[in-house]
Amino acid sequence: MTAEQPYLVQPAPGVYAYVQPDGGWCLNNAGFVTDGGQTLLIDTAATERRAHALRDALTGAGAPLPRLVVNTHHHGDHTYGNGVFTPQALVLGHDSARTEQLAAGHQLEMIWPGTDFGAITITAPTLTYSERMTLHIGDTEVRVLHPGVAHTTGDSIVWLPRQRIVFTGDLVFAEGTPFVAMGSVSGSLRALELLRSLDARTVVPGHGPLTGPEAYDDTERYLRHVQDLAREGRDQGLTPLETAQRADLGEFATWRESERLVANLHRAYAELAGLPAGAPLDIAAVLKDMTVMNGGVPVACHA
Repeated sequence: MTAEQPYLVQPAPGVYAYVQPDGGWCLNNAGFVTDGGQTLLIDTAATERRAHALRDALTGAGAPLPRLVVNTHHHGDHTYGNGVFTPQALVLGHDSARTEQLAAGHQLEMIWPGTDFGAITITAPTLTYSERMTLHIGDTEVRVLHPGVAHTTGDSIVWLPRQRIVFTGDLVFAEGTPFVAMGSVSGSLRALELLRSLDARTVVPGHGPLTGPEAYDDTERYLRHVQDLAREGRDQGLTPLETAQRADLGEFATWRESERLVANLHRAYAELAGLPAGAPLDIAAVLKDMTVMNGGVPVACHA
């Protein structure tokens, strides 16, 4: 295994995390739960090729192809591969995840036109829920929980209470910078409290290596730093970009995708202005500011 190759981690019998290093833009984690007779897949991948690699890893572990796919949110790196597993599998997501995925369409191709995403058919959830749902894969109870608006408006947490394993989706970026431009800073902090209440031992983040609940503290410190910067910058009449350019990232400077700071500041400024959580931002302006923060180079899709 090289550093660039996806790999499987089995934190409990019948439970697998599929990790795609380095966890940067477009390189998400997925996972699956199986009893040998049925399989639940959690998220897919950003490209057709990577979704097929996920499928091969799943069957290579002896799991049957899934009858159900849970999407932790609508972003294409977690959902573009849905079509590789349908129509044999149903796709489950939060009500808003379906709405947002249909609205986003082929957004990743527009952001990264040079990336070979393959033959992608937008395949939104056909089964949706509003607050929580409980599934059973053999003897394994799987709880799907909506934490409110956080990373996006339609996030789902996948919680295995007996195994004490949680798949957080992009509520947690291990060793990477959080991204809440399409959700809420304050809502993400509330979501962390929900995650803490589950008392998981193993945390499968949306991006990056498996971790433990200490990742919640790291994420909280970052989000509170964003809130502090936003208050100070807004009081001084600075734009989110000016605030980001003057900011000292301190302990967070080594995290991947530090340019996300300006995107998160756009959201924090919107919250200070009284906009509702998840209210649409000018994504073109956000991407432009991230390009400036990235030294004038557009952020790159790693898939």
